[in-house]
Amino acid sequence: MKVVCVGGGPSGLCFAILMKLRDASHDVTVYERNRATDTFGWGVVFSDQTLENLEKHDPVIAQKIVDHFNRWEDIENHFRGTVIRSTGHGFVGIGRLRLLNLLQERAGELGVRIEYETEIDSIDSFRDADLIVAADGVNSGIRQRFAEHFEPDIELRKNKFVWLGTKKLFDAFTFLFEETEHGWIQVHAYRFDEETSTFIVECTEETWRAHGIDRMNSEESIAFCEKTFARHLDGNKLISNAPHRQGSEWITFPRVNNERWHHGKIVLLGDAAHTAHFSIGSGTKLGFEDAIELTHEIHRHPDLETALVQYEEARRVDVLRLQSAARNSTEWFESVDRYGSMDPPQFYYSLLTRSQRVSHENLRLRDPEWLSGYERWFARKAHGNETAEAVPPMFTPLKLRELVIPNRVVVSPMDMYSAKEGLIDDFHLVHLGARALGGAGLVMTEMTVTSPEARISPGCAGIYTEAQATAWKRVVDFVHARSSSRIGMQLGHCGPKGSTRVMWEGSDLPLPEGNWPLIAPSAIPFAPGWQTPREMTRGDMEEVRDGFVEATRKAEKAGFDLLELHAAHGYLLSSFITPLRNRRGDGYGGSLENRLRFPLEVFRAMRDAWPQGKPMSVRISATDWVAGGVDGNEGVKIARAFKAAGADIIDVSAGQTDAMAEPVYGRMFQTPFSDRIRNEAGIPTMTVGNIHEIDHVNSIIGAGRADLCCLARPHLSDPNWTMRAAAEQGVEIPLPPQYEAGYEQLRRNLERAAQMAIRI
Repeated sequence: MKVVCVGGGPSGLCFAILMKLRDASHDVTVYERNRATDTFGWGVVFSDQTLENLEKHDPVIAQKIVDHFNRWEDIENHFRGTVIRSTGHGFVGIGRLRLLNLLQERAGELGVRIEYETEIDSIDSFRDADLIVAADGVNSGIRQRFAEHFEPDIELRKNKFVWLGTKKLFDAFTFLFEETEHGWIQVHAYRFDEETSTFIVECTEETWRAHGIDRMNSEESIAFCEKTFARHLDGNKLISNAPHRQGSEWITFPRVNNERWHHGKIVLLGDAAHTAHFSIGSGTKLGFEDAIELTHEIHRHPDLETALVQYEEARRVDVLRLQSAARNSTEWFESVDRYGSMDPPQFYYSLLTRSQRVSHENLRLRDPEWLSGYERWFARKAHGNETAEAVPPMFTPLKLRELVIPNRVVVSPMDMYSAKEGLIDDFHLVHLGARALGGAGLVMTEMTVTSPEARISPGCAGIYTEAQATAWKRVVDFVHARSSSRIGMQLGHCGPKGSTRVMWEGSDLPLPEGNWPLIAPSAIPFAPGWQTPREMTRGDMEEVRDGFVEATRKAEKAGFDLLELHAAHGYLLSSFITPLRNRRGDGYGGSLENRLRFPLEVFRAMRDAWPQGKPMSVRISATDWVAGGVDGNEGVKIARAFKAAGADIIDVSAGQTDAMAEPVYGRMFQTPFSDRIRNEAGIPTMTVGNIHEIDHVNSIIGAGRADLCCLARPHLSDPNWTMRAAAEQGVEIPLPPQYEAGYEQLRRNLERAAQMAIRI
């Protein structure tokens, strides 16, 4: 093949090398706009895994890199006068110029031609080439020239950063955080050769402008950074090597995606195809792995189009996975203000786990001594004493008012649609009782309604009659007498989403007959074909409010430990909050403050009727996932409003408020909303949404992204989920004496299986 590679960065050179290794008869030419000795930026970082992957395909270049890299295992964090370090992280750092020179040398040995100082303005002169590789970086000219085919999606992130160097040698990958009068400024620093370290300074654009950095020239902004981080530089200067940038050297990171990665015989490689934020150090990794896969597919398929399609399909999933982790990491650094009030140990844990690629147990593998110390610190903080033993975060208690929840696992509210005329029976006793016996810290009822008209379906549970309250008391008494769990009731009203069939007869489908009238803030059906609700009058509001208050009193008589108001998912109170369903022209519509008036009125009335020593929760939809609806910013404001009204914890959910919602699913996909509300509104949270692993719970709680984790479907398949988690981690929890033998056998079996796996 005759191959033209536009761009002589790491990805382009790596591809050229691998092509010649596969078949020396390939004619490969690399065109590079800069000189061989030019480079911008300082050191680059990649993991041991990337180096191992490269070694499989070219052990010679891998060894050259090994001979010149700086390796470190430690990550060190400086925050609020505290320095914390852990080990076992495994990074490789090398100067970018050194890396380029090694790749250039290797390419030359194999017969690759490199044309330096050559700007490619058109590919017309490459008509005789079989393949044109666009490895021309984040600002790819080729990608732009054929934008209608590649359909690039470029998102500029929020922070400003400048890539500097220093002769101060850092012996760990080091993060520095300095709080200024205008906000936090942070540094990512690491040594990459015998005498130089990379020193990336980053802050929000608001902080950048408030300090006047946008009006500074290069020398002035460098002097500002030196002054800000003087105590970490030990008298060393900061150095720039970006003369190609006109004006300020501060830039904004562009997240690059493309709808398609190839067009005819042109293919995108590395940063031209995709980018991942420098905070997870994956640009070089992605470029190398692109080069490896593209070379493999070209030599596996005789047809070029097939090869390019297969290359794109093979790489896209891995790239998206890494970009997702990079997005999480980027957002963490864009939101340092959110975490600035954390204690230094938790701030460091949050920093390490920010991308969700590093979990609690992954940290245990890396540095068990440090993690054990963190677990001890977390447990002692949770217990409020200095004698508590180290346990995983999920098995620490949480105190809300006078209620102590023994661990952080919650059986999430799950509609069972198994009541008759609102009256529960033995199904609910067994269902909720079994999960309490299984060790969950808190067991929540399904949404329990306050009147017959408030039901979602004919199978909904209620607490609007004395008989219903008596039936619930039987469940509560069992949980209290037979388990260490606490039990909470969730109260709600269907609003516009009522009079539907039970789930297994057609989810969210209206009843074919026997409908009851619906009410809502506005006369808007929830979806096409649904019943149109009647717009509520002030009299309706008072009746609904009084129904919640009466249900609250009944819940107290039944003995519930916690009460939750359901103001999410498009039900009645949620419909007041979202502008998608509330089109009122009076004082209950329009602004968020107005839309919250009635839900807050209901909550305050319930709080007055509920014992002061018992906590109350509110479930909210932190976003509608619809343009023009509630977004993350309003989600925080909603939480703050309920906190001011006396809420002790916010149950953070999302969506289900409109049929046009476009949720973004994934592992722990709603936890970022909980994280933001907890740490910006300053109130404990419960988080929900695809949490199903022990590691999920420990990582979320340990990082302060939530205070309780709600698991729904995992508890349907395993009522003993918490007991199993305790056995797997060797933690003793209070269990009914009848179950202790089963726990001990399970713990021994899991321990034996783990030991056998280690031997194998």
